[in-house]
Amino acid sequence: MHYLFEFLKNFPVPATREEWKRIQEAFKAKWHFPNSCGAVDGKHCQIKRPKNSCSDFYNYKGTYNIIRFALVDADYRFVFIDEGSNSRVNDGAVFRNSALNSAMENNLLNCPDNSVIIGDGAFPHRNTVLKP
Repeated sequence: MHYLFEFLKNFPVPATREEWKRIQEAFKAKWHFPNSCGAVDGKHCQIKRPKNSCSDFYNYKGTYNIIRFALVDADYRFVFIDEGSNSRVNDGAVFRNSALNSAMENNLLNCPDNSVIIGDGAFPHRNTVLKP
């Protein structure tokens, strides 16, 4: 594994096609879903209000949250994590601004051809992202 971007030093992302193919094979065997390199989603996590944050992390439920955004393999193991977006944006916006999206758009992940990730309705539909 290599480090995709400088700020992801502590979280190695699969670097080779072989590593991604292992993830794809597991998705096909376990979930009968071929070509998937992972499933992506976001989770709002309640926090104490950061100093000087005003309303950046304040949400409609009256709490302060950050969003934990992750791509997992067929066994729910983390493949990519992006944490810290404020709770005023949806999962699609977190994805759009993530290093994962940037790497996908610039073909830096070294995924096999015809690879996809699976997301829910909040994510954009494109050749590399499947949603219901």
